[in-house]
Amino acid sequence: MPPDMTVGRTYSTPLCFHDGADKELFDPLPDIKVKVQSSFMVSLGVAERAEFHAKAPSESYPQDLSCDFCSTVDKRKKGPLTLNGPLSGSREQLRTSGVFGHVGGRLVVPNTGVSLLVPHGAVAENMSWEMCMVINQGEASAQTLEGCEILLGPEVTYGPSGLDLFCPVAMTVAHCAEVDAENWNIQLKRKTQDDKWEEVMSVEEESTSCYCLMDSSSCHLLLDQPGSYALVGEPLTQAAVKRLKLAVFGSVEAGALNYSLRVYCVDDTPHAFQGVVAAETSRGGQLLEEPKTLPFRANTFSLQVSIQDVPQFLWSIKPFTTCQEFSFPQVWCSNQQPLHCAFQLERYSPAATQLSCKISVRQVKGHEQILQVYTAVAEGEKEPVPFFMQTDCTVTSQTGPKAFKIPLSIRQRICATFDTANAKGKDWQLLAQKLHLDRNLGYFAKQRSPSAVILSLWEARHQDSADLDSLASALEEIGKIHSKSSPKDLDEAEPDLNHIEVCGLYGTAKPAVVLEGEDCAPEYTG
Repeated sequence: MPPDMTVGRTYSTPLCFHDGADKELFDPLPDIKVKVQSSFMVSLGVAERAEFHAKAPSESYPQDLSCDFCSTVDKRKKGPLTLNGPLSGSREQLRTSGVFGHVGGRLVVPNTGVSLLVPHGAVAENMSWEMCMVINQGEASAQTLEGCEILLGPEVTYGPSGLDLFCPVAMTVAHCAEVDAENWNIQLKRKTQDDKWEEVMSVEEESTSCYCLMDSSSCHLLLDQPGSYALVGEPLTQAAVKRLKLAVFGSVEAGALNYSLRVYCVDDTPHAFQGVVAAETSRGGQLLEEPKTLPFRANTFSLQVSIQDVPQFLWSIKPFTTCQEFSFPQVWCSNQQPLHCAFQLERYSPAATQLSCKISVRQVKGHEQILQVYTAVAEGEKEPVPFFMQTDCTVTSQTGPKAFKIPLSIRQRICATFDTANAKGKDWQLLAQKLHLDRNLGYFAKQRSPSAVILSLWEARHQDSADLDSLASALEEIGKIHSKSSPKDLDEAEPDLNHIEVCGLYGTAKPAVVLEGEDCAPEYTG
């Protein structure tokens, strides 16, 4: 029978090349597949892009995830995680520390989405602790997880181990899950002394031992005990999604005519992208396009990366590298370890000083993102794209009033008002409700000052915002509720809530609400 010209040929690694550099490029990646589509058929319009053959799921695959899925994922986690490219070496440990006393403060691991808030009064007077935070850069944590569980953010340790505090600290950790209780079972786990994980709580359940608040991209934890913690997710259905961050870097290779494009697919957390930045910085790579986000579903289908629209008469690309594929377990179980593939291009002439092309990254039966590359190949003509769109964070430790948004005098007045019971019940519950922190109220109820813990959680949640508008709005609403009370109720109530006003500006559409107090300096204004 004549060959079917509409079907490309699929190659599976290990690929054998005479060039030692090429062999090094592909050998570390056992699951990668490369496919070449006939350019003749593309020109005829028979195929718009290279097509891939994904392994079809078994007929017994239920709507929720099967045992086969979990078995495949578990094997991947216990197998080698050495991936293609420059990231196979050990990464520098991320650690920060600071000395904290009674006034409290904040610890930040720069550009990782990880921070620790030590509230005022957590440390006893006339005492101080040297506290530290460490992000575990190794792979052992992922290999000790069970079944279908994967890390949704970095493993973070805070200490020292003998730390004795009067109230919980607030830890913030970025995560990569699209939070949905119907599709995810997300748990907070703590590492035991024998390096095994134990469940602390499920984020959808109430607990009096710890508090977990899930935002779209960060998790805020109230913790009483130091130790190593990680946010772990188990997909319940194929609709479970974790976010991937996609980035393309480029650099001139050996020989003035060679250019390398490297495409990274990492969990969408600042910490995971930090690993890419570290590797590319040491290599002299340049970020060519602002990173984009791709929703990656738990549907067992692979991730495909292809290069398109390369100028044919100006550039050539090495054979068998135009389309590359990562298996589903390789992407799903990356566990904060960056995946990447490379495209090696060569100019026909030194006169070609510009490179323009598209990088398509798509999941089979899922979403697709296009990274547009347009760059000057000559070193002097490049306009670098910043690695971080926001200003890089360099401050790792703050102590005293500068570490907090709410001035101490105002915080104390709020706590004195809302921690006291009145005819309407516990006012701190109303404060939690208006600040949208009214889950797991039993945890706040057991604290010495429920209002202080609520405010600490609010501080952690809004550490990146520039004003106090949400707190001002909550206090204003509570003040209106109390103003409707009877005169008798008002006489029995604690200090007038209308006098507890927050330093922050609503903007021109609404009058400013000003917080009175000696600690209310201009630096706290919105």
